Amino acid sequence: MSTSSTSPATSHAPRLRRTLTLSDLILYGIIVIQPVAPMSVFGVLSVAGKGHVVTTLLIAMVAMLFTAFSYGRMARAYPSAGSAFAYVGQEIHPALGYVTGWSMVMDYMLNPMICIVWCSQQAHVFAPHVPYIVWAIFFGGIFTFLNIQGIKTSARVNTLLAAGMGAVVAIFFVAAARYIFSQPHDGTASFTRPFYDPQLWDIKAVLGATSIAVLSYIGFDGISTLSEEAENPRRNILLATVLTCFVIGVLSAVEVYAAQLIWPASQPFPNVDTAFTFVAGRAWVPLFAIVGFTLLVANFGSGMGAQIGAARLLYGMGRSGALPPSFFGAVEPKRHVPRNNVLFVGTIALIGALLVSIGWFSYGLGAEMLNFGALIAFMGVNLAAFIRYNVREAKQSPILPAILTLVVIAIGLYPGSTMNAYIVAGICLVVLALIAPPMAGFTICFFLWKNLSWPAWKAGGVWMLLGIAFGAWKTRGFRGDLVNFELPPEEE
Repeated sequence: MSTSSTSPATSHAPRLRRTLTLSDLILYGIIVIQPVAPMSVFGVLSVAGKGHVVTTLLIAMVAMLFTAFSYGRMARAYPSAGSAFAYVGQEIHPALGYVTGWSMVMDYMLNPMICIVWCSQQAHVFAPHVPYIVWAIFFGGIFTFLNIQGIKTSARVNTLLAAGMGAVVAIFFVAAARYIFSQPHDGTASFTRPFYDPQLWDIKAVLGATSIAVLSYIGFDGISTLSEEAENPRRNILLATVLTCFVIGVLSAVEVYAAQLIWPASQPFPNVDTAFTFVAGRAWVPLFAIVGFTLLVANFGSGMGAQIGAARLLYGMGRSGALPPSFFGAVEPKRHVPRNNVLFVGTIALIGALLVSIGWFSYGLGAEMLNFGALIAFMGVNLAAFIRYNVREAKQSPILPAILTLVVIAIGLYPGSTMNAYIVAGICLVVLALIAPPMAGFTICFFLWKNLSWPAWKAGGVWMLLGIAFGAWKTRGFRGDLVNFELPPEEE
């Protein structure tokens, strides 16, 4: 891919500093996704999947590992802070890279906003005499302040948050084991029912719930935005991305397995949205409040991590010229952080959180718009990985994988598809996973994206149209060079 001879970020300008170890990257990923991720959606998954929460999370883990592997492999080729924006732009076309980056901007900037909203609402429950607006300003300010201090400061905070959440999860496991083994059971069936209950099993319900469960993994892609601050990024980004998905998946499965043993699917929840807190309270009464506080801490860490990712993404796009480089491509020389971007993201997130408080924007719509942008990026990265590693380097023909992908998509979209057709689609997907794993990831992400709500599609579509219009204006109808993907030289 040709690039211009001048880069917005020269070798003499301040740059990001490589200080993050593999453990730092894994902790960052775990915090962004949250080690208590399944707790907030446990009730929804239980109802949608007819009690098979463990099964849906494990299927979702396998599905997202395809995309995680694609992210990791692309990070080895392009250790850039721009993440999917750079991968798609380099391997497919700069215009598509810009579209991918623009979708990620929506994803990454909505994530800290949603975390500010959730933290502020939960804190308002704990301290109702303090107005929501005050809490929103507090959390928005503290996110921004800590992220401006430098990436190692953020890494240390992540370590403390991971330790705190890990302690609560450990306490839950102890309380759960004590409760479970103190109750009567009907033999082995009691312990296998969370995986497969013959009386409640419904394959369509399980697959539908899996599409919800997959969304709980969104956030692992943020690891790749730290490529220019990671030690040995060509190795560590791949390992951290895949290991984070795997660790979160296994931990989540164990958490909900214990929860299903405590609260069987046959028993309705007092409140589906907060179901896990009632489960924890049944295991040990004090855990009702402890889990609520833990989820507050989890969203605090996720909000901080999301703001880091958003700032690094904007830095990558600014340095490449897709956004004004004088502002977005600048690095603060003392702490080596893109301070302008941190402040920009913090301001936008706070404004959005305040708009939620006056009813101009809903939390639910923001969450679905976040998924709209993330899944576009996931599809782009999988496609870029396929082109680079399966077509160009392996010199394989893309015809068979393309045909298999189209067959699966056609069967999935056709409303009159029969069970035999779905079996054919499943076989095609398995073959894709064997011969071209990135295309299997692309296909799965496509169906998740397709199943988002119509309001999310409208709002996400408006965002994408605005971005495309900006790109067209900037390049006079996409006739000029859209972006410059030249990376600065590696630091010794």
